[in-house]
Amino acid sequence: MSTLVIIPTYDERENVESIVGRVRAATPDVDVLVVDDNSPDGTGALADALAAADQRIHVMHRAGKEGLGAAYRDGMRWALDAGYDRIVEMDADGSHRPEELHRLLAALREPGTRETGAPAASTNAPTNTPVPTPGADVVLGSRWVPGGGVVNWPARRRLLSRGGSAYSRIALGIPAKDVTGGYRAFTAEALRSIHFADVESQGYCFQIDMLRRAYRAGLSVAEVPITFVEREHGASKMSGGIVREAMWRVTVWGVSGLPQRFRRTRVPVPVKTHVG
Repeated sequence: MSTLVIIPTYDERENVESIVGRVRAATPDVDVLVVDDNSPDGTGALADALAAADQRIHVMHRAGKEGLGAAYRDGMRWALDAGYDRIVEMDADGSHRPEELHRLLAALREPGTRETGAPAASTNAPTNTPVPTPGADVVLGSRWVPGGGVVNWPARRRLLSRGGSAYSRIALGIPAKDVTGGYRAFTAEALRSIHFADVESQGYCFQIDMLRRAYRAGLSVAEVPITFVEREHGASKMSGGIVREAMWRVTVWGVSGLPQRFRRTRVPVPVKTHVG
């Protein structure tokens, strides 16, 4: 199975070499795509140097700062065009630990097994009975499930994250505990089902929108615990505008989606993930 980790960057020169190196060390069979928004600090040039030294590292240069959501959309489109089976979202600042990536990948469904007509395990069962396959279509690295957590976060950040997830969960009927987190893994089939190219949201609202679409598409979603570590270098891209966009969009989605929630008959397959 081929895997691509997408790392969007804007002014992350202090972090990009470290995070890419950690990904390659922790998961040597995984490729990396740095999506740089023409960073003034030279992040893109440094990423090019890394790519020149390692054929598993790739760089996409975009014209300017267009936002996290647009960077991921372009990266996902590139990944699918290149034929990758599994696609991962990861921040550039080190808050998403590459050493935990194996947990997300282990919880993913194998390519091509979401719908199967293989014979059932019992010889008495009809041969056309689908066999349940392990793994999920979408895996969330979750800070708010048992075993997960955050490091070096002030109380205000904890409240904002937990509150945002709780509000989104209630408004949208999403059962996941960590709705706003950005450390995620998708099968290629899941991304195509979500129609990610239509997602216009930015910031962590992009993550909410992607998860909302995953549940609406009937995909199975699993959460595995991660430890989120606050960045040591550079400035956070979180802003009041990003928070306001998320609140507004979630409210609109919640109100407009009420009739569909009451009519829904297709329920996402529950997935229990056991992490070693």
